[in-house]
Amino acid sequence: MGFAEQRFNVNLSILFTELPLLERPAAAAAAGFSAVELWWPWVDSPTPERSELAALKRAIEDAGVRLTGLNLYAGQLPGPDRGALSVPGAESERFRANIDVAAGFARSLGCTALNALYGNRVDGVDPAEQDALALENLTLAARAADRIGAVLLIEALNEPESPRYPLVSAPAAVEVVDRVNEATGLGNARFLMDLYHLSMNGEDLPSVIERYASKTGHVQIADNPGRGAPGTGTLPLADLLDRLRKAGYDGWVGLEYKAGDRPSGDAFGWLPVEQRAAR
Repeated sequence: MGFAEQRFNVNLSILFTELPLLERPAAAAAAGFSAVELWWPWVDSPTPERSELAALKRAIEDAGVRLTGLNLYAGQLPGPDRGALSVPGAESERFRANIDVAAGFARSLGCTALNALYGNRVDGVDPAEQDALALENLTLAARAADRIGAVLLIEALNEPESPRYPLVSAPAAVEVVDRVNEATGLGNARFLMDLYHLSMNGEDLPSVIERYASKTGHVQIADNPGRGAPGTGTLPLADLLDRLRKAGYDGWVGLEYKAGDRPSGDAFGWLPVEQRAAR
């Protein structure tokens, strides 16, 4: 089957970044894609002006693409931060202020997946205190996601690139997923399986797929090494996605890779044009 049976979306926070934000949805559509996802676009503001939200909504609608995934506020990303929800003080408050804003924006576009990055460890703060705060904030986020018919995604990153992030394995992230579902009783917290991050951690990807496909709400891919397009590294991504489908995963596969020193529109040669639009 390879890539032919997958439903791909393009992450507009890592691809097409040579363009202004409002031009990226149309660029993805011009490249043949019908679905996109985003990190929280306003890194300095969890609560942007309504006009900014409206402009992005209009750009997505005018391009004729569907928003399938949205990160909640995560601090400076890209940058030094890896989330805000476990960081005591102002950052946690900013995360909470963002929950209803992000959920409302997602609902306005029919987006049914919200990704909540956990946040880095903080010097001088007991990890147990951060974990308690994280559970409290993730519970709030899961309830907001449930109100709009969405899932809440919890992602494992990789330790070499995110050494202060505590969820650097599939089991660690899934443990938080289970904890949130137990706290809310909603069952809408799901694992975000990023095959690039897991491979950077040296995890046995077929084993991860076998164990956790049933708890997975979204998949993201990039090749390794280099975080480039499929075929630029050594990961058997077509085979891994086949394994996921056979294990029962039929959701979106987010293209969250770097285009390199070329325009993003030239970074999709591995995927025939007729396979880019969601079927």
